[in-house]
Amino acid sequence: MSESEEHPARDLAEQMRTNEANWDARTPVHLASRFYGVDQNPDPARWFAPFEWTDMGELSGRDVLHLQCHLGTETLAFAQRGARTTGLDLSGAAVTAARDIAARAGQDVDYVHANVYDAPEALGERRFDLIYTGKGALCYLPDLPRWAETVSGLLRPGGRLYIVEFHPLLQALGLTPGPGDTPELLLRHDYLGGRGAILQDATHTYTDGPAVEGTTDCYEWMHGLGDVVDALIGAGLGVERLREYEELPWPRWPEMERTGNGWWRLPEGSPRIPHLFALLTTAKS
Repeated sequence: MSESEEHPARDLAEQMRTNEANWDARTPVHLASRFYGVDQNPDPARWFAPFEWTDMGELSGRDVLHLQCHLGTETLAFAQRGARTTGLDLSGAAVTAARDIAARAGQDVDYVHANVYDAPEALGERRFDLIYTGKGALCYLPDLPRWAETVSGLLRPGGRLYIVEFHPLLQALGLTPGPGDTPELLLRHDYLGGRGAILQDATHTYTDGPAVEGTTDCYEWMHGLGDVVDALIGAGLGVERLREYEELPWPRWPEMERTGNGWWRLPEGSPRIPHLFALLTTAKS
């Protein structure tokens, strides 16, 4: 039996600590990037598809928690709509940056530094009307059933969890072709999970800018759409709506074209495939 098999909990904790160090190292690159543009007073709503606000409904006066919020570039949009807003993230460097960004924007957001699995302890007795997460969050969670139970416990009766996440098909297609590959969109990675952690080289992050200095290892976990739905149902959350969407807030591939709402999609005539999925669930009353 390998050491990894003997000490799975310890290995998982080490992987999560590695991810925390990697996101700490990514933060200064992201702060200086054109991708996030935090020094240009960008509209936080640009990160949201129009249907998201329809699905979430009225937010004014609601308690909203944004899990895995990173720099808080999306979190600000909830505060702008009158929600009592909290953001939580694994990276202490990102939380520090998010607080500064919110202060400069004149928005009152409470940011908490914690692993998502430790959110109940970090947030105390607080409960929320809406929890939002997604767009690159779930792949950093090794245990979806435990995550779903954690989220369910943070919701008030009748509260909602709203996930807007990169579709597992998009992840399976890969970001860019590898050496010697053709430019066609081909399945390059697993769609389904079950193979354990995937060690990634994050020397260069997904934004523009220089190489990351510090911890460049990063662990990710694949989750199929069925895995996500089953975890939420198992935690007692009722699925209210599932959407699949063919646009992204940034061009993942060079051939993508800008749409009327400022997002990006593959050219007309390309196969229509989902890039995002949106899943709205509700806690039992």
